[in-house]
Amino acid sequence: MRARTLTWLVPLTTVLLMTSAAAAQDPVESARGLLASWHEDRARVDRARALLEGAKPTAETLVELSRAWFLTGDLRARTDAEKLAAYEQGREIARRAIALAPSNDMAHLWLALNTGRYAETKGMVTGLKMLSSIREASDTVLRLNPKNVDGLILAGGILAGVPRVMGGDRVKAEAHFKRALELDPHKTSARIELAELYIDLRRWADARRELQRIVDETAPSDLPRWSVSELPRARTLLAEIAARDPRPGQSP
Repeated sequence: MRARTLTWLVPLTTVLLMTSAAAAQDPVESARGLLASWHEDRARVDRARALLEGAKPTAETLVELSRAWFLTGDLRARTDAEKLAAYEQGREIARRAIALAPSNDMAHLWLALNTGRYAETKGMVTGLKMLSSIREASDTVLRLNPKNVDGLILAGGILAGVPRVMGGDRVKAEAHFKRALELDPHKTSARIELAELYIDLRRWADARRELQRIVDETAPSDLPRWSVSELPRARTLLAEIAARDPRPGQSP
């Protein structure tokens, strides 16, 4: 009886050991799984960050860690000081990733995004001072990978958000957002940016169309952002448009 029991336990023990070893060897995938569902429990951001900080510092690991610090600033920090510390960590980690892999477009993306949030938190004066470095990182992303969807959204956001005298261009911004949506039709962050651009241009019908697509989305590429931020925002903007332009389907 004892021999039979041990025979049964051996394969089970082997499976458990293999599973534990696989989890230990693949912290990046484990972290990505946690970050893909932070809307269910924001503490998953902390757990993902801890996993990545304990892993071998490869370029891939550092890219995901920079992302985790970005989300820490957005979701876990309670004060501006904590936000600034998180985004600064994200910037430093991204620089380390770039040092290891200069052609990694995602490393440059997270450098740009963390720098942008850092500047936004500090205020307009700092934002203007840091604009050139943000734009440089953004340009590098698309030079390395013209199909980087988040890079296209970032570049479009910069073009839409800065005055024309500083290089702003809403026509190019619209093209960037549309290109991002061609590459990923379920990227609701691109669609919300495009809708807000149309609102600024008073293109009510176009804005209403993009916002309704966000509301109707059934397979968003970034489920946490869609559910927590973009879906409520789209509903709010649709109500605002209805109050300002109650003629569905018509442009001014």
